[in-house]
Amino acid sequence: MALIEVGRVCRKVAGREAGRLCVVVRLIDNNFAEVTGPRELTGVRRRRVNVKHLVPLPVKLEIPEGAEDRVVLEALKETDLYSKLLQEKEKREKARVSK
Repeated sequence: MALIEVGRVCRKVAGREAGRLCVVVRLIDNNFAEVTGPRELTGVRRRRVNVKHLVPLPVKLEIPEGAEDRVVLEALKETDLYSKLLQEKEKREKARVSK
């Protein structure tokens, strides 16, 4: 089992989106992967990231390689993680409004 694989839910540990959860949608090479949040749920936009900046979680979604954000969102809705992501989204929105 590869640690970083398509469909693996990860936490970003570096960059402006550090601490947020994302999903690997494509492996580019041994050092880089393409991830998405999707943005409307976690705030992580689709981008290329260094795999050293990702911490894999034990959750893996059954999605095709290069899946669109809506497909990733539907797969996330079928997991227990979805309610936690909604709570984090509400916290971020409240913090942004109070600034």
